[in-house]
Amino acid sequence: MEIIYSPKFAREYKKLPSAIKTIAEEQEALFRKNIFDPKLKTHRLKGKLSGFLSFSVSYKYRIIFEFSKDKNMVCFHSVGDHDIYQ
Repeated sequence: MEIIYSPKFAREYKKLPSAIKTIAEEQEALFRKNIFDPKLKTHRLKGKLSGFLSFSVSYKYRIIFEFSKDKNMVCFHSVGDHDIYQ
């Protein structure tokens, strides 16, 4: 599985607390093995983010992503708390 990180994702990731970055790396490893692992709570988004999916980094933090046309590639668009949905 190839993951592309958008510039917005990279900027937001840099601002995360170091403890959350560590958890995000662990969750990404799990994501690479099975995108729909129940621990990730992966789900499709609705409304203005229709077409995107999200998975949990922690109780508070999420990563928004989408599949590319090549199903073996995803793009991480945003990371943060629930405010990223707005």
